[in-house]
Amino acid sequence: MASPAVLMRLVASAYSVAEKAAAIVRKVMAGGDLGIVEKCGANDLQTKADRLVQMSICSSLAQKFPKLTIIGEEDLPSYDVDEELIENGQYEEILKKTCPPQYSSIKEEELVVWVDPLDGTKEYTEGLLDHVTVLIGIAYGGKAIAGIINQPYYNYEAGADAVLGRTIWGVLGLGAFGFQLKEVPDGKHIIITTRSHSSKMVNDCIGAMNPDAIVRVGGAGNKVIHLIEGKASAYVFASPGCKKWDTCAPEAILHAVGGKLTDIHGNSLHYNREVKHMNSAGVLATLRNFDYYASRVPDSVKQALVP
Repeated sequence: MASPAVLMRLVASAYSVAEKAAAIVRKVMAGGDLGIVEKCGANDLQTKADRLVQMSICSSLAQKFPKLTIIGEEDLPSYDVDEELIENGQYEEILKKTCPPQYSSIKEEELVVWVDPLDGTKEYTEGLLDHVTVLIGIAYGGKAIAGIINQPYYNYEAGADAVLGRTIWGVLGLGAFGFQLKEVPDGKHIIITTRSHSSKMVNDCIGAMNPDAIVRVGGAGNKVIHLIEGKASAYVFASPGCKKWDTCAPEAILHAVGGKLTDIHGNSLHYNREVKHMNSAGVLATLRNFDYYASRVPDSVKQALVP
């Protein structure tokens, strides 16, 4: 039997690496010292978990796939990483699946991995643990083609005996796994948006969509999970601020189940290694009915957000 394609081996490794990352996130929280530093103000924080998880993910993947380009959120010095942060496992279920033919001959050096070690850091520091995700997105030819989202605290309110955490993963052309796909009932417009980066423009854009309800939560990964589980119908963020490592993994998973994620103008996001990190023209994402929401973005918002 032929060995699995590079893409499937990378996704299988990233799955195991994300599970290791989740264990680190929980261990730091349980230890009580989050080691918080402000990067660019009170809404842009970094914790000990962000630092350790990024080292773990980037070093683990680089050891196994030395020709990958890996871009992580945290600006960390490169130094020898403690062996206990390295994860060598691969999730066997992924290796059993057939790589979509359009990706079967990709070379390792053609892939770019975007890593957000802890998406929803501010919420993590405030104890809103269900908002927190670990994101590993995989891009080829500038396009998000595979993603892993781990929720370290999934099920954390289910009692002391609950098994904590879950990993959702997807590959374009194959589908997405680890959750139950649901849709918001027809005709309901539930908008999910930022919790900590709101503005007049964000609110004007949401208001133009005639929402039945507005849900404000942290984390791009968390918002896209709401879309694919039928808890929200559109993710609207009419502002710069979101970065490529926030959107790469969620976009791949959303696209794998037929959804759509773009900037506020409806343009595709690009994930090649040279691209600027900021999604300066915001984010608009839906599982279904993308055109309804895209058509209602006010011109004033479009003029203010330049790609």
